[in-house]
Amino acid sequence: MTQASEEQRLILRTVREFVDREVIPVASGMEHRGEYPFALANQMAQMGLFGLNIPEAFGGTEVDYVTFARIFVELSRGWLGLAGVIGTHLVLADVVVKFGTEDQKRRFLPGLATGERRGGICLSEPNAGTDLQNISTTAMRDGNVYRVNGSKMWITNARYGNTFLLLAKTDPSAKPAHRGMSAFVIEKGPGLTVSRDIDKLGYKTVETCELHFQDFVVPAENLIGGAEGQGFVHAMNGLEAERLNVAARGLGVAQAAFEEAIRYAQQRVTFGKPIAQHQLIQAKLADMATKIEASRLLIESAAEKKNRGERCDMEAGMAKLFATETAAEVSFDAMRILGGNGYSKDFPVERYYRDAPLVVIGGGTNELQRLIIARRLLEKYAVS
Repeated sequence: MTQASEEQRLILRTVREFVDREVIPVASGMEHRGEYPFALANQMAQMGLFGLNIPEAFGGTEVDYVTFARIFVELSRGWLGLAGVIGTHLVLADVVVKFGTEDQKRRFLPGLATGERRGGICLSEPNAGTDLQNISTTAMRDGNVYRVNGSKMWITNARYGNTFLLLAKTDPSAKPAHRGMSAFVIEKGPGLTVSRDIDKLGYKTVETCELHFQDFVVPAENLIGGAEGQGFVHAMNGLEAERLNVAARGLGVAQAAFEEAIRYAQQRVTFGKPIAQHQLIQAKLADMATKIEASRLLIESAAEKKNRGERCDMEAGMAKLFATETAAEVSFDAMRILGGNGYSKDFPVERYYRDAPLVVIGGGTNELQRLIIARRLLEKYAVS
């Protein structure tokens, strides 16, 4: 694995200290009260975390993908939802950096880098999540604007964000469907309604909402790349980077659950000795730590490949699949080690257990990741 530079180590140390000092002490209480972390989000903006993948020329901090992943691990170790505040924001930024026109970069990237613009992605719909080609939201050209009609579901940052990546059909009759899909940068305005906040099992820090569009006007100059029919490609490319950050979020949750479990196991005494001295508990701890380390290596291997500009959809899929399943398994095992205390809100393990399913489902379900991995394996090992 590549050794981190001094600058990278400084960034990670700053994030780690922020999480330990500012986030962990308040995370469970704020989450249970349903409080949005305005102050913590502002501190993240001051630290430059809203611009992690934005070039310095536009005011960003632009770190490499390994450092990017490690930052998400640290944030999620403290509070998964806090990482969510910048997660989809950075997907929007990634798409604009890679595919936006120079005018779009100048107009949107500086505000995204500082956090003045809070971003999200409007892809999923009530009847189209994993199967994005089945979306029904349309954006029809009307002179110098597009008129958007439809609904979007599961939109992170929808209430407190103001700038979004929108995937819509500009040619609903296109075959295959992805050739008629286009991507836009949109800003809140008349015709866009945040209809409701979705009440979730976990991941309560950051709002997740349903959006409705009724003759919502988008300037034609906000069509990403300036050409119709490329939106599906733009969205899929952005989701590749998102799978790395979702994998890293899963690792962060698993790391937090493991640390709580091993600390508790050395303090809790049964039958005259700490439970960490019982072999069954030791076996659980060994398995948890092994899965965590394997997750870390998969994530960083995929990140290094992305740093080199190589195709890494299979590797990112493997990392996302393994790390997020690890989050679910380790958080449950941590709860079992803590016993009744693990089921209580007095300890953070119940929060990790409720948060973990989000990373299994989000960023492309793990069932989808298996299909992506299998497809690439069959290409790689094709019999001639």
